[in-house]
Amino acid sequence: MFEYSSDIYTEPSADTDTLNNLGPLQPMAGIWEGLNGEDVHPFVDGDKTDTFVERYELQPIDPQTNGPQLFYGLRYHTHIVKPGEVETFHDQVGYWLFEPGANTVIHTLTIPRGMITMASGIAKPDSTSFNLTAIQGAETYGICSNRFLQDVFRTVEFHITVTINPNGTWSYEEDTVIKVRGRNEPVHHTDRNTLTKIAEPTPNPLCTK
Repeated sequence: MFEYSSDIYTEPSADTDTLNNLGPLQPMAGIWEGLNGEDVHPFVDGDKTDTFVERYELQPIDPQTNGPQLFYGLRYHTHIVKPGEVETFHDQVGYWLFEPGANTVIHTLTIPRGMITMASGIAKPDSTSFNLTAIQGAETYGICSNRFLQDVFRTVEFHITVTINPNGTWSYEEDTVIKVRGRNEPVHHTDRNTLTKIAEPTPNPLCTK
């Protein structure tokens, strides 16, 4: 485990150019489109598979500190619809954060159905694939749901694997493990997509001053 300074108040010096300090997240900065997403989720008579189209925007933020802890990161919004439809299938916001001192990536997600998650994993600056995990009930990197979801669709684990592809795209695979009322075994709600860049990121505010 990475050891922080015993001085818990003094902030480290940070580079104002976030885009040059994102480590494994750097290739993800920008605006992306994925046309062939796949979602498998629990349904009344078993599992249901849907395809989806995704727009994923990731923009750099200014460096963030907690005393000696230093993060560089991307603020993101992903919006998902089914092919040919305009109604939102999934909407999600949050941050991708890289802590270079600890070689740690953090992924936060918030969805408007009343659920928040923080997942983490180890990744080096040059990693082209990394895995993040959140566990319900953990003191750090956990999951919190509203009362209805907690009672009938309880998320107990969340896993995401990101892969940076040689052709400049990036892919993710998610596995959300859910205890569904009326089912004896946990259900795996899975999502996967490959995203292609359609626009470059905007430099973070501090870098443009």
